[in-house]
Amino acid sequence: MKHVKALIMKFVMSAVVLGTVFTGIYNYDFSDSILIGLVLTVLAYALDDLLVYRNAADDSDYKKRNIVATISDLILSSLVIWIMGASFFGNTITVIQASVVSAIVIAVGEWFFHKYLDKHVLNTDNYKHTDATYNK
Repeated sequence: MKHVKALIMKFVMSAVVLGTVFTGIYNYDFSDSILIGLVLTVLAYALDDLLVYRNAADDSDYKKRNIVATISDLILSSLVIWIMGASFFGNTITVIQASVVSAIVIAVGEWFFHKYLDKHVLNTDNYKHTDATYNK
């Protein structure tokens, strides 16, 4: 159940960002933005959150794990959004711009999502003293 809640949170974050950027700014279809968000959520959770984040460093080095996973999220997000956006809307400069902007905003959100994931899903509470923002 913890993973389902985390997936829903991740999807909402991605859908809001993609809906705002692709639909609100660039006037692309909202349903396509939601589909990109759904695919991105599943791929990023499985690859970045469960594999990269868990294995980027040992549990005692929270900041290193978060930095590596956030960079990985940025790369994966930009690629998935760009490839899917190009297949839906054509490979134009606006799709590339929207992909980069969306990926950067999602990566910022992922930094905080990893803190939630660590504390509430993975239940690793052994280094909260090393990060002043961990409990916030």
